[in-house]
Amino acid sequence: MKVFGIDPGFDRLGFGVIDTDGSKLACLEYGCVYTDKKAELLYRIQKIYAATRELIQKHAPEAVIVEQLFFQTNVTTAMNVGMARGVILLAIAEARIPLVEITPNQVKQGITGYGAANKRQVQEMVQRLLNLTEMPRPDDAADALAIAIVGAQLVPK
Repeated sequence: MKVFGIDPGFDRLGFGVIDTDGSKLACLEYGCVYTDKKAELLYRIQKIYAATRELIQKHAPEAVIVEQLFFQTNVTTAMNVGMARGVILLAIAEARIPLVEITPNQVKQGITGYGAANKRQVQEMVQRLLNLTEMPRPDDAADALAIAIVGAQLVPK
């Protein structure tokens, strides 16, 4: 099963695509979509939407896993990430692909066995589980791979 994991962000959206076959995991692609901090809000949102649609079309995943928002102390950041998440969900809905949403703690617990794991611990476990030659970077891309790995287990069969 091909699974697309997304770590929603406004400045940087992490993505990771994996293939699962029972307990076998393979990394197909990972990275980040960056938006220009100097661009207007509308164009940044449009870029996130277009990039999400393109990645869905490119990989044709059987499920998409998206991390839920966590509490933000900065209201502006929370609103911007919320808008980005909204257009991501729209692209998924348009493609009619099953969606699973998971929390950051579920991801950390599922990858490391510890709900308060740090970024490096998550990166190291993702590297091991996917047999990558190097640690996936940046953090958002590693998080998206972790989201895909954990979420794949939650996709209704």
